[in-house]
Amino acid sequence: MAKYLVIVESPAKSKTIEKYLGSDYHVTSSLGHIRDLTTRGYGGYGVDIDNNFMPMYKVMKDKHELVKTLKKEAKGVDKVYLATDPDREGEAISWHLLQVLELKDKPYERIVFNEITKGAILNALKEGRDIDINLVKSQESRRIVDRIIGFSLSKLLQKKIGSKSAGRVQSVALKLICDREKEIQAFTPVEYYDIFFDAAKGARVIKAKLERFNGEKISVNNATDANSIVAKLKEEAIVSSFTVKERTKKPSLPYTTSTLQQDASIRLGFTAKKTMLIAQKLYEGVDMGADRVGLITYMRTDSIRLSNEFIYGAKAYIEKTYGSNYFHGYFASNANDANVQDAHEAIRPSIVTNTPDKVKEYLSSDEYKLYSLIYNRAVSALMASAVVEDQKVTFNNNGYEFDATGEKVLFDGFLKIYPDIDDTKSLPKINEGDTVKGSIRSEQKFTNPPARYTEARLIRKMEELGIGRPSTYAVTMETLKIRNYAKLEKKAFVATPQGILTSDTLDQYFNKVINIEYTSNMESMLDDIAVGKADEVTELKKFYYDYKPLLDYADENMDRKYPIELDEACPECGRPLLIRNGRFGEFIACSGFPKCRYIRSKEEKEVPVSTGIKCPNCEKGYIVERVSKRGRSKGQKFYACDQYPKCKTTYTSLDEIK
Repeated sequence: MAKYLVIVESPAKSKTIEKYLGSDYHVTSSLGHIRDLTTRGYGGYGVDIDNNFMPMYKVMKDKHELVKTLKKEAKGVDKVYLATDPDREGEAISWHLLQVLELKDKPYERIVFNEITKGAILNALKEGRDIDINLVKSQESRRIVDRIIGFSLSKLLQKKIGSKSAGRVQSVALKLICDREKEIQAFTPVEYYDIFFDAAKGARVIKAKLERFNGEKISVNNATDANSIVAKLKEEAIVSSFTVKERTKKPSLPYTTSTLQQDASIRLGFTAKKTMLIAQKLYEGVDMGADRVGLITYMRTDSIRLSNEFIYGAKAYIEKTYGSNYFHGYFASNANDANVQDAHEAIRPSIVTNTPDKVKEYLSSDEYKLYSLIYNRAVSALMASAVVEDQKVTFNNNGYEFDATGEKVLFDGFLKIYPDIDDTKSLPKINEGDTVKGSIRSEQKFTNPPARYTEARLIRKMEELGIGRPSTYAVTMETLKIRNYAKLEKKAFVATPQGILTSDTLDQYFNKVINIEYTSNMESMLDDIAVGKADEVTELKKFYYDYKPLLDYADENMDRKYPIELDEACPECGRPLLIRNGRFGEFIACSGFPKCRYIRSKEEKEVPVSTGIKCPNCEKGYIVERVSKRGRSKGQKFYACDQYPKCKTTYTSLDEIK
């Protein structure tokens, strides 16, 4: 029988860890959180506001049997190790396990590890500690604030304007999308022209663009000016200068959660959600023959720190594989930034010798792509800078100066495994004073509005503004889509009418708390609670007494948009039809719901087929053909007066009328 119980969050992780430990250890899973706030108390928040915001917890419905099993397993061992994820959420889960499993009077330790390898797990067992209650308070405060805002705002918006939800981070992200959409709608394009000299040099064509006239910057704003300039140009030009300049190009830092999501979107076309699901699997462990290995470190992090152990291992690998001149070391200036949450490591391969090619056979195509991205980015961060030659050629054509640029890699350095320069863009050798033949062309162009946010751009913007945390980005992106507040068109977010209505309404009534600065300051406040610099009750009171008057005012003054009554009767029961708003936008339904369940899309309008027969009863309307939409006769034709419900004449066949 096992002497020690190790509790992690996921079954996949427990499966990996159990392979590293002997028979004295039993590794099991809590399947994430086991408790959550109740929906009791004022507003259904599950928080006793009058008692210093005391949270009221309950074991989740689907976790009762699991909790019984965990209690039983905990009683039969000498010590329990709480090994949930190494972040605030994981700390909170461990604290809930401590409370529910009643481990206070039993030997227990909280252990953390950044990677799931045998060495990391064994070291973690040697460095057990108590629960960090400040991390727990920080997570708890976030949960309380999000519960209060989420419950109260969602209920208000559902009642007033038919929107499904609102949230502290979600609503600020939506505002960014909506504000950008308004900028685009207000944008007026300005016409301009680019003029090119396509110089022929051997088999190559150098595409040079007009930049100056007699040394002065020039812009061409209309077709008349463009045609006038083209008429003055010759089909040959003189090379007035050809310059080269060496520069060093440093490698990028290893990935954080947000930069991984951004790069996976740009390079691989992955959504943030897909990226995190694949990264989770790579972290928790992959079967590699007889072994099961966690391939990457913890993937929810905003740190760029790398452990000395990884740096030493990577040094040996780089020097052996590429040569000693390819290793540089790791000197990121902000690797130990005090503002970085929980001081995790960056996302990196757990074992540097597990190259993408070595593990490829054990991974799916998408897993291999993401692992390659993570591996190459982390290893390249320790490699030497590349040496690049920047090239520039200027052609003089009757006083008009055309520039073309190129770049050539002189020493690839980190580009050996993380290329981002196309060496084919280097310019062919050309000498000053040469006369080069070419062709002239002009292109009409218009200035572009600001670009819409792709997932990558929105995540980058949220990170710049300090909105949300690594674990919230992917969830935020999905929520905006699910709530029909924004849709993806050509991989960019486009605000829907409901999204704009929601954002404008929140901006009108809740601008004091649903804004970039307040949301960013809230993250800083939670960081201060996590390190013991702020008191959670004091901060929750500040928030609540800012927020509650806004909520009360909005509830009293916000106009109700839905339902909208139509001047049209329900074809089934005669009650008025209403425009309602649902998950997929507006639709039309009977006001008699739930007794009458007539429903149709807003665009669809039933057009009955007229028989041309005047109604024999009211003598005002005409008999039309309809199709039954309910009951046993659903789908069957019948005939009725088009003056329904004023005239309720119906027939099952035209023969009855005759």
